[in-house]
Amino acid sequence: MRAAAFLYPWDVVGDPDAPARLAGLGVRQVTLAAAYHSTRALTPRHPRHRVVTAAHASVLYPPGARWQGRAPRPYAAGDWARGDAYGEAAEALRGAGIEVHSWVVLAHNSRLGGDHPATSVVNAYGDRYPWAPCIAQPATRAYLVDLAAEAAVRPGARGTELESCGWYGLAHLHAHDKIAGVPLGEAGQYLMSLCFCSCCREGYDGQGLDPDALASAVREGLEPVWRGEAEDTGWESVEKLIGARPAAATRAWREERARTLQEAAVGAVRAAAPDGFQVLLHADPVPYHCGANAGVDPAHVLSVADGVVVPCAGGAQALRPFAAHRRAGVVLAANLTVVSGMGGSPATLAADAARAADLGATELRLYHAGLASDADLAQVAEALSPAR
Repeated sequence: MRAAAFLYPWDVVGDPDAPARLAGLGVRQVTLAAAYHSTRALTPRHPRHRVVTAAHASVLYPPGARWQGRAPRPYAAGDWARGDAYGEAAEALRGAGIEVHSWVVLAHNSRLGGDHPATSVVNAYGDRYPWAPCIAQPATRAYLVDLAAEAAVRPGARGTELESCGWYGLAHLHAHDKIAGVPLGEAGQYLMSLCFCSCCREGYDGQGLDPDALASAVREGLEPVWRGEAEDTGWESVEKLIGARPAAATRAWREERARTLQEAAVGAVRAAAPDGFQVLLHADPVPYHCGANAGVDPAHVLSVADGVVVPCAGGAQALRPFAAHRRAGVVLAANLTVVSGMGGSPATLAADAARAADLGATELRLYHAGLASDADLAQVAEALSPAR
């Protein structure tokens, strides 16, 4: 089964041994970050550094002329990825015989929310989530669609993977995070992720809801969650907490905004890309879920994109809804963590890959070749060895 590994440009730039090391793992493709959120990352084999701190979300190449005079616009990287770091890394990887696809993070950008607060999701209490651009807002959608097209179609890229192409919500790996004190469950996460910016208020109104009454119902519905008394049964609990009709109306608004964003982003990438360019989305098969793996309707997303990348670190059951709608040529990539220090299991990669294949996976994605230890990478190479 075809395997690809995720990588950052700084894992390659300045390390002449990196391309051969990646090729030696047995991967045929690298999914290389072209637009990425803020992060602090280890580089355990780099000859010049061991930690890279990307202080804010940025594009890892020089942004194009299309952004002149526009706001919002993508941010250029700082010292962590000067110049065309993506292009330099991609060229080195291709020189080692590795196919390069771009990795594009869209609706996840804390600096955007800090510089342009009005672009952010606003919860029912009035708290803004600067890391989460509201994907219902026309200007934000236009920014995300253009960013998708530019960051995806980098010179030499054979395809792209679009992450966070949908709603982001409360859940977020923030610096010194302190939000786990009250278990929210699926219902609490959904209610705390509902947006009440002016655009979403208009959207709820269009669904026949009074936005102020809805916000009040959300706050009231969350009271048993804060007390630790709410039973969580997924969507049924959302309906119980705020009522079935308001719950359905919020989903109708949010899912339509997510679907049309995904259609627009994929369409913009294809319009800018050469023939045969592959477009995948990082996706969760539960449409109301938020986050890096955007909640999608499996049947719809597989009619729009060339396939999906599905998180499978905790098991591969999320592949099933996509497999039910897979047609010939569609990619179902199982995303498996192979960094043992981040909860991954490189030692069981072969068995995990076989289980994912049984559930419909056609390819593997390995997170993350740049972050893994030498011991982790040795186990990856063993699992991917043709002799197995």
